[in-house]
Amino acid sequence: MPNRRVNSTDRNMTFDVLILGCGFTGARVARELVRRNLRVLCTTRSGRAPEGCVALPLDATQPDSLSALARLVSPGMRMVHSVPLVESVSGLADLTPGILAAVRESRPQRVIYISTTGVYGGTRDVDEHTQPAPRTPREFLRVEAENAVAAGDWSSLVLRPAAIYGPGRGVQESVRAGSFRVPEDGGGVISRIHADDLATHVLAGLFSAVTGAFPVADGYPCPSLEAAAFAAELLHLPVPLAVPRDRLPETLRGDRRVDGRAIRRELGIELRFPTYREGIRQSLSGNA
Repeated sequence: MPNRRVNSTDRNMTFDVLILGCGFTGARVARELVRRNLRVLCTTRSGRAPEGCVALPLDATQPDSLSALARLVSPGMRMVHSVPLVESVSGLADLTPGILAAVRESRPQRVIYISTTGVYGGTRDVDEHTQPAPRTPREFLRVEAENAVAAGDWSSLVLRPAAIYGPGRGVQESVRAGSFRVPEDGGGVISRIHADDLATHVLAGLFSAVTGAFPVADGYPCPSLEAAAFAAELLHLPVPLAVPRDRLPETLRGDRRVDGRAIRRELGIELRFPTYREGIRQSLSGNA
């Protein structure tokens, strides 16, 4: 079945899984669900979705759009919530409250929310016992979204991934473009997760009974300079320039070591890309 948009005949169709915000990671989840012969409904603002899925254009700021979504949710449906924060006329906004209100009466049975390790604020060492410590409006909104998902009348699991990368996205792409810079001191420790491995977490979580909130990361946190130098070597490019820390974007000033082993134990999964070395090689090879 090719990708197609929702039409009038879909009102009587029962979907197995709803993916809200079917982007970089969600599309990977969707493709695997289709391979398992499940009926998948995907929402994006553009109304595009992976082959085999039904696509629903969704603008979660509009009541009519949310009502259209609510009509397609049925009891027992499993949901992946990967809708990012958005910039509105009044500033940064989280669309989670409106989305959850729209689906609440239809009683989905399971919700996986893809959050971020940003909720840990300035905490340097993070594991499954670490509590959120938000500092910025963005971080506080993420924590509020997590709490809203956890408070719903459904089983839920919150995944807090470290820096997500893969083909077309990540340090290797910035190095290739010549835009990557590192702090003059080499930078703090950065944790990462390949999008394929994050999708594995989401898929396992959808069909498990594990609840709570967990950090997600590969097995090898390292300084940003180390990963960038590795990517540069593979690309036959010079090592990126070092600049003063205050000239770097906030995402490259971080220093956080994330231990993601607990959720892998809970879900019974293993990493396909346990370090950036395997992940960057695959990302540059073009093999998705």
